[in-house]
Amino acid sequence: MTLFLGIDGGGTGCRAAVADAAGRILGEGSAGPANIASDPEGARLNILAATREALSAAVGSSSAGAEEARLAAGLGLAGANAAGAAGRLKLALPFARTRVETDAVAAVKGALRQGDGIVAALGTGSVFARQKARQIRQIGGWGLALGDEGSGAWLGRRVLARALRAVDGFEPMTPFLQALIDAHGGPEGVVGFSLAARPADFAVLAPRILASTDRAATGVVKAAVADVAAAIDLLQADGPVPVVFIGGLGAIYAARLSGRWQVMPALGSALDGALILAREAA
Repeated sequence: MTLFLGIDGGGTGCRAAVADAAGRILGEGSAGPANIASDPEGARLNILAATREALSAAVGSSSAGAEEARLAAGLGLAGANAAGAAGRLKLALPFARTRVETDAVAAVKGALRQGDGIVAALGTGSVFARQKARQIRQIGGWGLALGDEGSGAWLGRRVLARALRAVDGFEPMTPFLQALIDAHGGPEGVVGFSLAARPADFAVLAPRILASTDRAATGVVKAAVADVAAAIDLLQADGPVPVVFIGGLGAIYAARLSGRWQVMPALGSALDGALILAREAA
């Protein structure tokens, strides 16, 4: 019996599901972050940990090792658009057949199935994609250093940068910015944090930023909302289609941009999309 493995991996965590040929989910698992560009080895280990948890639930721990080598796997992963990252990961995984795509591709396949539409995936990172006649066009998803506008990580990095600008006198210091500086032990602590921080570490600040009425925080959120709207407008240029907001921040942006486009709920999750990739890999 062929088993299918779906992996949905991003900057915050990794989810796995094992399904049979009829599409029934037999087992699920989870592990830590799985961005294969920023931490390829950590991502590989988390992918395998989530896989083994799902397989153990599906077939029992005594059979999981043997089944692992027979899996048809579909992986939707953050960082898969970095040069060589997907190819290196495929060589390092033990599965019989493996297809690696970006997390955006898996999200589109899960959310839209075969229909036309736009998916705005907004969590630790961000990426946007349009499906038209089953062809997918992706924009964004370039990672925190070069993009990820509107994401939780982008919000955290942006507000810390603004805090340091306030220290220098380029803009007014506000209570919110001062509290961030104090929490890090001063400006030097902010810099020290930034040197070692992963996207998920920056994203921890996102809920506080989104909930704040401080003008520094609301200014950062306003810029993020504008960037998200611009990305969706760009993908709408070929004609209006429904928009699906997904990810941990998806509902927040959907509410802030209410009425701008037709919004529809996702038909399925990115994990469902990864299982579709697994079937295509079989």
